Amino acid sequence: MSLPATRTGVSPRSNRPSLLAGLSAGLALLLSACASDPTPSRPDTSAPGRAERPAAPQDRAATPLRVEPADFGALGGWDRIDPRPALSALVKSCRRIEARPDREPMNARAPYAGTAGDWRGACLEAAMLDAPDLSEPAARSFFERNFTPVRVRERGRLTGYYEPYVEVRRQPDREFSMAIRGRPGDLLTGDLGQFIAGHDGQRIVGRAEDQTFSPYLSRAEIERENHGVPLAWGRPIDVFFLQIQGSGRLLFPDGGEARARFAAHNGLPYVSIGRILIARGELDAHGASKQDIEAWLRARGPLAWRPLFDENPRYVFFSLDTDINPEEGPIGSQGAALTPMASMAVDPAHHAWGVPVFVEAAIHGEPDWRGLVVAQDAGGAITGPARGDLFFGWGHEAGERAGRQNDPDARWTLLVPNALARR
Repeated sequence: MSLPATRTGVSPRSNRPSLLAGLSAGLALLLSACASDPTPSRPDTSAPGRAERPAAPQDRAATPLRVEPADFGALGGWDRIDPRPALSALVKSCRRIEARPDREPMNARAPYAGTAGDWRGACLEAAMLDAPDLSEPAARSFFERNFTPVRVRERGRLTGYYEPYVEVRRQPDREFSMAIRGRPGDLLTGDLGQFIAGHDGQRIVGRAEDQTFSPYLSRAEIERENHGVPLAWGRPIDVFFLQIQGSGRLLFPDGGEARARFAAHNGLPYVSIGRILIARGELDAHGASKQDIEAWLRARGPLAWRPLFDENPRYVFFSLDTDINPEEGPIGSQGAALTPMASMAVDPAHHAWGVPVFVEAAIHGEPDWRGLVVAQDAGGAITGPARGDLFFGWGHEAGERAGRQNDPDARWTLLVPNALARR
């Protein structure tokens, strides 16, 4: 069956009066910087990884999602996976779903997901079952009772991302010389749909300047002019990749920890330094993982990486959270904490947060990996009906696995509440 894809709005934030001043004069300049509501962002190295959120074309949701009915018996490996992490991830998503009105669409661009009310029964049972002593068969039975598999006809790329540990200092020195910056007071955002019909949910990012709304400063300008209060100081390569991942755990020398959370970006397009290095012949297209890029940077030093970094005008600002649960992941686009190997970033032009997805893919060291995950996040390079980004967790080992993850032929099967599948 083929389902139409329509647009949905993101809850607009309150507009500041200065946003309106001269908006029409600067609007044309900002159309290239439109993006979804800011959420954690990740890398787009040329192969594995995620991308910070570049502008999303207005017609990106025009291609309908093509799906076909399936059944659990046809899902190869379904009886061998451990669905318990996905059930816990679903419970976190359900807490967000429960706060929504029954008739509110899960995502108007993803009609297959129905409304929040369609998920009430499954969410209630999931919350009752989620417990440390839950068995694999019990979790599997829950999904089989409450959901119907719907296979996505297209195959797509599965990459990976993670939450890095980043050593930082409270004051700069020769080694820890790049600031992790908070959101500047002059950075403004607005919902373009409030001014142009049909653009609901697209954000504009910029600043008020000479009675017009202008694009915000580039990475080079922000660093040169010190925009945004420094929250901590890190090694430049670490800070650059922290911005790409969109969140990270900061480690201070006195033993203190904090989580750097995505706060905003400057609205300018993301440019992949991995792709730049491939185009220059510095890296091979099949040898441009995050690890390969970092090795190239470290081997050549600041004279090489400073101008390279500036070729990516996108800049990410953070907030610091010192009250963190070390056993929970960062907050994804849905607002739920991510679960290692059970949370995935998807394209919101095709999918709704909270939908379980059975993924068949090759993972480094596991050519026939099968897993059940929940759609809970987004990223600028994550576009298409079967384009996913698997959250591997946090720390060095997760980073090694995520940085090498790149399967171009992954297969998806959505799990939708039974009543929706019968409609």
